Amino acid sequence: MIQALCVFCGSNSGHNPVYKRTAERLGELLAKRDISLIYGGGKVGLMGVLADSCLAQGGRVVGVIPQILVDKEVAHAGLTQLHVVSSMHQRKALMADLADAFLALPGGFGTWEEFFEVLTWSQLELQRKACALLNVEGYYDPLLALADRAVRDGFLRSANRRLLVADTDLERILQRISESQAPPTDEGPYRNPRY
Repeated sequence: MIQALCVFCGSNSGHNPVYKRTAERLGELLAKRDISLIYGGGKVGLMGVLADSCLAQGGRVVGVIPQILVDKEVAHAGLTQLHVVSSMHQRKALMADLADAFLALPGGFGTWEEFFEVLTWSQLELQRKACALLNVEGYYDPLLALADRAVRDGFLRSANRRLLVADTDLERILQRISESQAPPTDEGPYRNPRY
């Protein structure tokens, strides 16, 4: 059972109200299951919705935010704990250290970049933490199709494709994350000169 989940998600809420409702529900479930939320420390968009929902249910919310975003007045002032760091690199490293697993909700460039960095760490066998996408309303269908294409075209091994967990159901994906550990690959990337 995981004790802390790092969630990457949009600093906007998106046009479809289901995204906001999903973030609210995730916050409630984390609080109910006594799983600490680790996230980017913002008060805006899905980030703020998620944090507020978890806090409203008595959950523990830990934010990690770089000073540049504090200066832009987007930091959440009501968290259980807020770490202010000097760079985006330090932000990602600390969130990864604090979390037992990772989940991405819908979001843009920042969400994708943060998620793919930790997924790459799993591929390189630098960690054994689950990396999952919550595929709300098919938002990540094109990304999952691209991952499958990468396997077919020889840019991604099947064993590494399986590191990318995805589901459309919130409770089911939390269960899969809780049960999962990134499986070892048959050959590490540094042991196989093709990769």
